[in-house]
This record gives sequence, C-alpha cells and structure tokens, in this order.
Amino acid sequence: MPPQRLQKIIAAAGVTSRRKAEELITQGRVSVNGQTVTELGSKADLQKDHIKVDGKLLQGAERHVYLLLNKPKGYVTTVTDPERRPTVMDLIKGVGARIYPVGRLDWASEGLLLLTNDGELAAKLTHASSHVPKTYLVKIAGKAKEEGIEKLRRGIKIGAKPGPRRLETIHTAPSQIRLMKDAANPWYEIKLTEGRNNQIRLMFKHLGKLVEKLKRVRIGPLELGPLRPGAFRYLTDEEIEKLKRAIKRSSESKRV
Repeated sequence: MPPQRLQKIIAAAGVTSRRKAEELITQGRVSVNGQTVTELGSKADLQKDHIKVDGKLLQGAERHVYLLLNKPKGYVTTVTDPERRPTVMDLIKGVGARIYPVGRLDWASEGLLLLTNDGELAAKLTHASSHVPKTYLVKIAGKAKEEGIEKLRRGIKIGAKPGPRRLETIHTAPSQIRLMKDAANPWYEIKLTEGRNNQIRLMFKHLGKLVEKLKRVRIGPLELGPLRPGAFRYLTDEEIEKLKRAIKRSSESKRV
C-alpha cells in the first residue's frame, strides 16, 4: 500500500473526521514510529509504520458504519458538550463503532442527521465544494411578503464573516423555496446547496421573521422517511452508493 496522508489514515481508522484529524496533527498528538508529527502534508504507511494518536496505536481501518438519525429538538450535534447538554450521541446505542455526526443541526432544529466513521465521506460531504442539496421544512411566525421570499431565492447578504474587515458579509447562494402551507404561520420547503451555520434562521431574520420550526428531511438521495424522533437506522448499501455518487457528481459539476 502506498503512503497516505496521516489525516486520511486517522479518519479511516474511525478515530475522528479528517478535519479533526488535522487538528490532532497540528496539536502534536500524533506520532509515527515514535516521532511526533505536526505537518499536515506528512504521509505514512499503516502496514509498515507505527502510528499513534494520543499514545494509542492505530489498528487499521474500521468497518465503515453509516447511520441516519431523526434528530429531535433539544440535542446538540456534537460528540461531547462542555456545557453538559444532551448530544445526539446519547441517542445512539449498540452500534459498536466510534461514529460522529456529519455536519450540524442546531439545538432547536430537527430531522435528518447522518453519522458515520467514514472520515473521507464526511469530509467530502461537509466541504465547501460539496453542493449536495439539503431540503428543509420551515415554519415561520407570520406571513412573509412574496418579494422578500424572492430575494431569498436569489441570494442575500447575511451575518458578519470572520476576518479583518468587520463590514464583510456572507452572500448566500440561490435557493429553491416553495410555499407548502399558506397559513397565519406558513410552512415552506427550502432546498439549499450550501450549509452555513444558522443560515435559514438568518435568511428569515433578514425579512424580519422568526423561524418557529426547522426540520431537515433530505440530504441528496437520502430521505428521512417515517422515522420517529430520536430513532436511527443503518443506511442500505444502495443508499450509501447513491450518496457517494451524489457527492462525486456535485464535486465534478462544481469544477466544470
């Protein structure tokens, strides 16, 4: 086996995601044959080299596990929480593998959440270049004007972007929005090809509207379906292949 980047090896072993593996390397928590490695470009061969993370020897790639969870409101999408709030990991029992959530749904949001120990897939799905569409059902407080919704469809500027220029803002990509239920507090279906933090809530805040409920119902070819809140299921082989193909197509179309 040819040498591979350390972060890819660590992610494949199910320790953490590739992005977090990069942090472990730069923090000096990874060693190869007894030597601490801190450069992200470093490579190793798991079959020949002794690779340790926090002093623990890697045993090779774990069997990849892919779970679909219907995240309920009141859970944070992290493995652990310093504030001791409930995390989505509290809902996962009897899996027998070290998995972690892919992407985020905030504390008040619900719906489809993918969890896996496939670091490569997780990195591709959450990377900025991945434009796999995600679909949400959103209930807002009070009716929004159609011209405001049209602005959201075209893309708007929201929030402050971290950086030296305080006035710099983020411009959202165009999105598909359709009215699902016309009521005093209407429901919309929103399809995004990006996933910025609290994006949908900030989009409606731009219109002066509060999001009352937010539920993700689809990621690419994956559908939430009739899964009760707090329950999870394993992806089928067909679903895994469809998801991988969707990621590949999205990345290729972005390059074109």
